[in-house]
Amino acid sequence: MERSNLADFVGYCGLYCNACGIRQGKIRNAVENLHGIIASYGFDKHLPELSKYEPSFKHYNEFEEVLNGLVKLFGNCPGCLQDGGDPNCKVRACAKEKNYRTCTECNEADNCGKLAPYREYYEAARKIINKDDIQKYAEDMQKKVDEGYSTP
Repeated sequence: MERSNLADFVGYCGLYCNACGIRQGKIRNAVENLHGIIASYGFDKHLPELSKYEPSFKHYNEFEEVLNGLVKLFGNCPGCLQDGGDPNCKVRACAKEKNYRTCTECNEADNCGKLAPYREYYEAARKIINKDDIQKYAEDMQKKVDEGYSTP
């Protein structure tokens, strides 16, 4: 990824999208790994027989639908600025309405209830964005990501 575009992955709340486990493909990879394990043991072919011993296996097709739904919804997040993440994000809606690039521009941010779930990311972003700029924050965060950092 080009370093000049890293600021495009700083969400309105201060979350750095490239540090997000969903954007990093953790859900997609986990589902693909599980599919591989299930196939390698042939469980998917033997579940009708195995359901005699474990009744929950009768619901395997539903389980597959859930896994596929997780990948469909969370498999390839483009980042907050491209409307990835929570489609009902109140922070994004508010920042767009106020025409702010990040919540660091807002005088109400310190007491904003919409930011509560993202407070940790916002506080870290605010310190650097206010002191330097958003690109510096993105570069610092990308270095952490390159070293293995990921948010849950």
